[in-house]
Amino acid sequence: MSKNKALNSEEIQTNMQGLTDWTLENDKKLTKAYKFKNFKEALAFTNKVGEIAEAEKHHPDIQLSYGKVVINQETHEGDGLTEKDFTLAQKIDQIEMP
Repeated sequence: MSKNKALNSEEIQTNMQGLTDWTLENDKKLTKAYKFKNFKEALAFTNKVGEIAEAEKHHPDIQLSYGKVVINQETHEGDGLTEKDFTLAQKIDQIEMP
């Protein structure tokens, strides 16, 4: 299966089982909020997400604020969630938290 092909609902549900605390919106978007003690920790995490996104050539929307980072993951080119979205979400979850 192509990593850019939109997954169907069954495939999405199967992939969701491999994620922790991510929410799913209309089978089209993954979202997760991460909490930190301060802005510095949140920024460091955001930079790590950026490094992974560049390596994967797949870029989430990132909202950075004091003590909080929200990741929104969706694939516009595939008209829905793809394997790339779930791979990136899993790699983000593997980042060591402070």
